[in-house]
Amino acid sequence: MCGITGWISYDQDLTTARGTLEAMTRTMACRGPDAGGIWLDTHAALGHRRLAVIDIEGGKQPMLVEHDGRTLLATTYSGEVYNYRELRAELQAHGHAFRTDSDTEVVLHAYLEWGESFTERLNGMYAFALWDPRAEELLLVRDRMGIKPLYYFPTADGVIFGSEPKAVLAHPAVRPAVDAEGLAEILAFTKTPGHAVYKGMYELRPGHTARVRREGLTVRRYWGLEAREHTDDVPTTVRHVRDLLDDIVARQLVADVPLCTLLSGGLDSSAITALAAKGLGEAGRGPVRSFSVDFAGYTENFKADDLRPTPDGPYAHALAEHVASDHTDIVLDTATLMERDHRDAVLTSRDLPIGFGDGDTSLYLLFKAIREQSTVALSGESADEIFGGYRWFHDPEAVHADTFPWIAAGTFDRFSGEGSGSRTALLDQGVLRKLDLPGYQDARYREALAEVPALPGESGLERRMREVSHLHLTRFVQLLLDRKDRVSMAVGLEVRVPFCDHRLVEYVFNTPWAMKTFDGREKSLLRAATRDLLPASVADRVKSPYPSTQDPRYAEVLRAELRRVVADKDAPVQPLLDRAAVAGSLDEDAGDSFRSTTELVLGLNTWLSAYGTALEL
Repeated sequence: MCGITGWISYDQDLTTARGTLEAMTRTMACRGPDAGGIWLDTHAALGHRRLAVIDIEGGKQPMLVEHDGRTLLATTYSGEVYNYRELRAELQAHGHAFRTDSDTEVVLHAYLEWGESFTERLNGMYAFALWDPRAEELLLVRDRMGIKPLYYFPTADGVIFGSEPKAVLAHPAVRPAVDAEGLAEILAFTKTPGHAVYKGMYELRPGHTARVRREGLTVRRYWGLEAREHTDDVPTTVRHVRDLLDDIVARQLVADVPLCTLLSGGLDSSAITALAAKGLGEAGRGPVRSFSVDFAGYTENFKADDLRPTPDGPYAHALAEHVASDHTDIVLDTATLMERDHRDAVLTSRDLPIGFGDGDTSLYLLFKAIREQSTVALSGESADEIFGGYRWFHDPEAVHADTFPWIAAGTFDRFSGEGSGSRTALLDQGVLRKLDLPGYQDARYREALAEVPALPGESGLERRMREVSHLHLTRFVQLLLDRKDRVSMAVGLEVRVPFCDHRLVEYVFNTPWAMKTFDGREKSLLRAATRDLLPASVADRVKSPYPSTQDPRYAEVLRAELRRVVADKDAPVQPLLDRAAVAGSLDEDAGDSFRSTTELVLGLNTWLSAYGTALEL
């Protein structure tokens, strides 16, 4: 995995822009700790930071295709194309010659052979830019599910782009300004496709390309979920899901660097770990390495609640023993979790105060520890969105609510700690009225519903569950994929997400809801497809989300940090605060019911200060 950035300007000579490109490229060093490169042309400047995973020596970037001393195509590329070997063979049959073994070079030649339609042939996670000096055109491409991020900022004479906002913000023409809509996007928990929060900046939508010419910038969708008739019966469907998973995981085990899996002991990560163990074993490359996160004393002192009925540890160990993985528990102590520097590192990785509180911090520390031993990790992310695993998929009140189901279920507060208070409880009521979060969420919900495809005559529960699935696959999953990418790349760890293979997503999206719950439980198809690989305790385990610390000292530290911010009259977050609500939360008897909103306030303050963000409300 890598970090990319660049600048297209049709009115300037960018061969003199090295200093600017170097500054933009440096911001991506976390994504690419192994090497860096810059390529300058008259109207194009491309920057790259590399995390070497495939073809360590030959895959350096920016990469060019040249002929007779002339550059035909240049790219700065991030990601992995998992079917690059088949594409390479097909291109060789068309007469293309290759000088490296990298998937990057395959992408370049695929564009030369098939033009923009080459995107339909790619299987993987990627975000890249292709500059054609002959036509003086740039093509930005993002993978179908939006696993890899890509941001752009149109200018009067071109575009500025990067893997993350920080790369774009490093350009002197871009200032970090956020208006009322941008702040609403931060707070609303909706993840609007294409919305980058910062004024003038956009996120290229999943499954889209953006072409930049002298005449301007045009965006085109090359992939999206479509409604198709599902004709397979349950046994055939289960078998096909398993066949897809076998193929997907086998492809994603390809790497020239140490590889591992993220194992929580839940169905999703256990299935991936078991499939990886099987694939590596059959290839003589085993055993699989697996890593879990735990908190000191968490399992011994675990308190069950309606969201997390069981601790992860015993189940992760049961799966590791079952598949004979080389397993390691990354045990975090509360003191490390509470360090302000670690929370700040997470915010810097995200460029925005959008997160899951201590869940993000522990994820960052987990990835940091794993990176010392491995470069690539396979994750079970997105199985819940695809197979219908979240509890609110099975809660009629949440399903039929006239809003996003996860908002109806109060997801953010429940995921980010024991507290049940509103995430915006400490914010000024005047500011909240100006933002009109309920109105913003409703508008985004209506937009999302309008995108949902349907079969002729589809109605009732099947129609609604198609809508719910589509909402999760186009909105909710983006929150989690963005989180996983940013926090992992902050330490130079590449995380692969097999469940996001578009073939699996398309197939299961069109499987009837009754079939997805044929055994009366969540994720019926996934459980049936992988049960033979799992111990019964893991296969039958009730879903438990990513763990959150239960140590009461964490809330105490947050309260102390909030006192510090409140006492600083120059703290930039001050105008956004409801002083009475803050005073109430600082009461020693307040408990931790304001945990998620305190984390939000602290994040807002750090962000406004560190980024020099101008709020234009």
